[in-house]
Amino acid sequence: MTRIAVLTGAGISTDSGIPDYRGPQGEWTRDPKAQNLFTYESFMGDAETRREFWRRYEKHPAWEAEPNEAHRALAKLPNTRVLTQNVDGLHQKAGTPARKVLELHGSMHRTVCTRCGEGFNTKEILGGDKSCPKCGGILKLGVTLFGENLDADVLGQARNIAAVSDVFLAIGSSLQVEPAAALCAVAVRAGARLMIVNRDPTPYDDLAAERITEPIGTAVPRLCEELSR
Repeated sequence: MTRIAVLTGAGISTDSGIPDYRGPQGEWTRDPKAQNLFTYESFMGDAETRREFWRRYEKHPAWEAEPNEAHRALAKLPNTRVLTQNVDGLHQKAGTPARKVLELHGSMHRTVCTRCGEGFNTKEILGGDKSCPKCGGILKLGVTLFGENLDADVLGQARNIAAVSDVFLAIGSSLQVEPAAALCAVAVRAGARLMIVNRDPTPYDDLAAERITEPIGTAVPRLCEELSR
């Protein structure tokens, strides 16, 4: 059976009403200064940055978002592992078992204390004091900010999955954020067929056996049907 690994980025969730970051209507395209909110040094060093960060996440459309056709198609694709850069949890909500999803950049559904490491359900934190109720430390959404390293164990698992895949799909990712984007190269070096589904060019296009620019909502269900045969 064909082993399939799928790397997903923000583009797969735009049909669910969640804006991407670098697209024409992306958050950082419309407001370049907003990227500073996602920098670990700024978040930890400036109280106003933290307040603005949390204000944005309290109103984030991902809280009410539902999986779209692309999420649901991937959930039905057999022998597939999902390596996602997204933090919205929509793959799991679509039916992909949590054990088959690696959240490379963490999850917005969990919040951690930067001092004692205590974890919390983010929805219990929203709207309240953003200090740890146990030690008073700074609470941070359980996502990887710029300036932080990815979890080494998660990244190692992702590389292993990429290295044993027969087909590697990169969907809705600009492939500009490393080291996640380099999983494409890991897969190709190991002999996988790389297929990139993205409207705009990416740094890994020259490694791709196929580059698909049609809308993700139609491209992914079609690809999944073809790969299921």
